Amino acid sequence: MVRERFGLVACIWVLAASLAFSAGGVAMAQENDVSAAKNLSRQALEMWAAESTIDEAIFAEGYQNHQAPLASGGTGSVDLTTWAGIVEDNHKAFPDLKVEILEQTAEGDRVSTHWRFYGTQNGPYLGLPATGRSVDWTGVQIDRIANGQIAESWVVWDFFTQRKQLGLEN
Repeated sequence: MVRERFGLVACIWVLAASLAFSAGGVAMAQENDVSAAKNLSRQALEMWAAESTIDEAIFAEGYQNHQAPLASGGTGSVDLTTWAGIVEDNHKAFPDLKVEILEQTAEGDRVSTHWRFYGTQNGPYLGLPATGRSVDWTGVQIDRIANGQIAESWVVWDFFTQRKQLGLEN
């Protein structure tokens, strides 16, 4: 009888331990998914930095970038090709642009990133010739991740501070 109880207790302990470890494994897998999603968002934002290249492989087919506001004015959405062109134009306008990730939060399929861009306008930007002025602005980007790629982004950034620093607003 004692031997049977000991065997039953041992089986229960092994079962409980395996459930605990598998739950820990699920939590670890979820943590890894969150880290991978945050890394994708970081990679996308760091493409804005001077001397960076655009890696379209991290974006899903049909990617949309929703901007409020668009640098050219108004609000709207752009596809990956248009977005990549905007980033390349920024590389020319701000050849020393730096990107700083201030904070990231992830939940479900979304990653929210608070960022800061800063540099010097040493090239034409939106029809404005090079001014040599320093700019420093912040924004928030929310990325939706699907199948290990960025499927959609929503961006809100400090358009007015940037324009004022460039001498376009009083």
